[in-house]
Order: sequence, then structure tokens, then C-alpha cells
Amino acid sequence: MKTPSRLEPLVADGLVDHVMRQLMSGKEATVYVVQCGDELRCAKVYKEANKRGFHKAVDYTEGRKIKNSRQARAMAKRSRYGRQEEEAAWQHAEVDALRRLAAAGVRVPTPYDFHEGVLLMELVTDEDGEPAPRLNDVVLGEDDARRFHADLVRQVVRMLCAGIVHGDLSEYNVLVDPDGPVIIDLPQAVDAAANNNARSMLERDVDNLAAYFGQFAPELRDTDYGKEIWSVYESGKLQPDTALTGVFVAEQAPADVAEVMQVIEAAREEEDARQAGRHAAGNP
Repeated sequence: MKTPSRLEPLVADGLVDHVMRQLMSGKEATVYVVQCGDELRCAKVYKEANKRGFHKAVDYTEGRKIKNSRQARAMAKRSRYGRQEEEAAWQHAEVDALRRLAAAGVRVPTPYDFHEGVLLMELVTDEDGEPAPRLNDVVLGEDDARRFHADLVRQVVRMLCAGIVHGDLSEYNVLVDPDGPVIIDLPQAVDAAANNNARSMLERDVDNLAAYFGQFAPELRDTDYGKEIWSVYESGKLQPDTALTGVFVAEQAPADVAEVMQVIEAAREEEDARQAGRHAAGNP
């Protein structure tokens, strides 16, 4: 096929020898199968911000590190430079997440290079060497559904132990190779410690998995792994091999009325002292 303009710099720089074909086009990017020496790889070409289908970016970018104060000011002002920097940060987020997760043992495609807004990464394949199917295209029996669900819940735990929440996990963002599920599409991944939306996103990710696999193994719909995982994470005890039950019971400890009243009284005394100081200074 004719080389897309966004991939021409990679061909010119020798990172890609030949563009084989388009693999898919989604809300975030268009992905191509490319020849790199003796290997077939993926080239993920990110779409421009005004052409993306992801409309809640502000929830996902909260807590992300900014390189310097100039960049932060430009992004806050939404200047042309700021928008460019914001877009670059969005794209780099996936590269950084893939590298961190691969190092943590999470099953994600191996990232090889990021060049001119294009992510060059591993092509996940099936047993015949063809591009692996998405989870939603795989026919599942009850046993496979239970096995894949357990595998993905464990991957979510590994991700959280690495400080990352996917944020958009579903049957459409998982590939299936001969060894099982592989998680993809991470530009919206969030920092679990720095993003106030991380908890709700993780619970939604896990609920999505339960709803999908529950079509094949109905008992999975009654599990509550998301809340359980976050509870253990908040306690500081979450490990990649932490035993989980899928059951979560919120603590129902009675409120300490005496302690609440002490806080209220302390606040009242502080306000009385402040008002007394204003009057002593001659202020009304």
C-alpha cells in the first residue's frame, strides 16, 4: 500500500522498511502492520485531538507530570504551543505506561520506539502468526470465560501495583494470543496515586470485565473485585499475588460522636478567637 504521510518519517529514518496494510482505525488512532527488518510490527498513528472520540481527557490527565513551568502555563492558557504540548503529553503517556507495565510483568505489547507522533510496538499474533483477535471477537465457553476473567483481574492488580489504572478497560481493549489476554490502548492510563478519579476508573474497569465475562459465566456478575482491590491497595498491602475473593463488605463502624463534637468545638473556638482579634484591632 502507499505509505501514509504520518509514517513517511519512520521510513526515511530506517525504522520502518515497508507499510504492509492498515490493521484498524479507532477513536484514538489508526494502526498499521509494518515490516521492520525480519519482523512485523505495529505502527500506531495517533489522531489529532479534534479528531479523537475521547471527550473526557481532563479526567485522565489530572495528576500527570508536566516537564516544566513554561509547558504548564502554556497548557493552562490553551495556547497553540500549549495544545501541542498537551497532545504530545497524551501520546507519551501510552509509551511510558507500556514500558512501566512491561517491566512489572503485565501482558502488554512491547514498545520499541516513539517517533514523530507514531508508536512502534510489538504485533500481537495468534498461533498462525496473524494479528491476534480482540476479546469481543473470540467465542468463549464458561471455563475460558472464568480463566480469562481471573487472568485479567490479576493483570489489573499488577497494573495497580505499578501505580497505573487503565481507565478504559473492556473487551475492546484486550487482544487474545495463544497464551491468553493482552491489554492494549493505554493513552488514557492514569496515575493511581495522583488522580482523584483513579478509584472510580479502576472499579469501572473491573465491572466492565465482570459484565462481559458474566455473559458466559453468570456468577462473575456477582463479584466485586474492583472495590476489594482498591481497599487492599489503600491499606498499603496490595501485592501482585495478593489473594482475592471477589467479595467486598464496607466497614460499618459507628461514628465517634464525641470526636466529631470535639472537632466542631475546636472550630468554634478558633472562629471566636479570630473574631475577637478582629475587634481588638478595631475592625468591625
